[in-house]
Amino acid sequence: MNSKPVKLLVKLLLTAVAVYLVVSKIDTQTTWSVIKEADFGWLGLALLFYVASKVFCAFRLNGYFRDMGVYLPEWQNLKLYAIGMFYNLFLPGGIGGDGYKVYLLKRRFQAPVKQLIQAVVLDRGNGLAVLVFLLFALLVVVEVDWAFPVSQWILGALGMFMVTVGLYLTMILFFKDFMGSIFSTTAYSALNQVLQLFSAFFILRSLGIHDQEATYLLVFLVSSIISVLPLTIGGVGARELVFVYAHGYVGIDKNAAVAFSVVFFVIAAFTSLSGIFFKFDSEMPVNERLH
Repeated sequence: MNSKPVKLLVKLLLTAVAVYLVVSKIDTQTTWSVIKEADFGWLGLALLFYVASKVFCAFRLNGYFRDMGVYLPEWQNLKLYAIGMFYNLFLPGGIGGDGYKVYLLKRRFQAPVKQLIQAVVLDRGNGLAVLVFLLFALLVVVEVDWAFPVSQWILGALGMFMVTVGLYLTMILFFKDFMGSIFSTTAYSALNQVLQLFSAFFILRSLGIHDQEATYLLVFLVSSIISVLPLTIGGVGARELVFVYAHGYVGIDKNAAVAFSVVFFVIAAFTSLSGIFFKFDSEMPVNERLH
């Protein structure tokens, strides 16, 4: 039995439930009013920084490809990454962006499928690790309205240490072939996440949110981690639910927070849509794979 339609159906159901919960807990008119009054100048900056963040994501993945001897010209790599983003967001029930990359590179370079899969998994894993690290770092350096019993500074310092050790041990134990680029790829992940934080900050500015900015960014990082989980279509609903429930813990305005989340998703979707305009040239001369 083909499990893909079942998985897609479950995702659609979870997305619908999440969206319903969000809508039932906010004032939709207030949220829409916040969105309508967005400043397009700040939104333009947010879009620019988000696109730049994705460029560094593509550089990171190409670093892993080079580790395994696949030398993909950077422009071709950027096109392939854009196509993958489109597949991931707009064709969730199909082969998926990561599967498409593996298929094309296997065909083009005759690269081992296992290593290609490891590369795309590590690409996501490294980005997630840096995202979690930044979340803990923000707890250390920024004071937020904190309603939890444990000190945010102790939690942040401990979290940063555990993420660093965990990433290194994971690389040594499961991805030893990719250790050669660990510093450059992790640096690309850091640039990616920092640029997205700037993008999020500019969205806050565009919506006229000037209070508790650090708290909004902290919740944004949490929502980004949750949205990575393959529970809903493109993270829709899941990210917004985080903002809604964060209202009760850190005191942010849930209507403004959901407006922020919706605008961020639109920017991400608009960027991913660019992949429809690119075609990966499978007939381009292939460089020799080095052994």
